[in-house]
Amino acid sequence: MKKIEAVIRHFKLEEVKDALTKVGVHGMTVTEVRGFGRQKGHKEQYRGAEYTVDFLPKVKIEVVVDNEASRQVIDTIVATARTGQIGDGKVFVTPLDEAVRIRTGETGSESL
Repeated sequence: MKKIEAVIRHFKLEEVKDALTKVGVHGMTVTEVRGFGRQKGHKEQYRGAEYTVDFLPKVKIEVVVDNEASRQVIDTIVATARTGQIGDGKVFVTPLDEAVRIRTGETGSESL
C-alpha cells in the first residue's frame, strides 16, 4: 500500500476530488494547511502599509491506495491540479506497512 499526500491550491480541490473518484478512490482526508516553497509568499498592502505574507493557504489531500493503483492516482492528481504556475503544489508518496479498519478489524488492502 502507498500513502499519497498532495498539497494543492484551494480552488483545485473539487476538481481533484471528482477526478480521483472517477479512477476508483473511495476515501480521502482533506486538511487546510499553510506553507511556502519557491513561491515564498507575496506582498500585500493594508491601510497604506506593505507587509509580506510568508505562509500561503493550501489544501492537503491524503489518500491510501494499493501499490497497483498508486501510479494512476499520482498521475490523476498531477494532471488535474496543474495550472502551470509556481505554487501548484507537490505530491509525496510513502510506503505504508499496515492499515486497520477499526469497525471490522480488517487489515491490509481489505481495510481500504
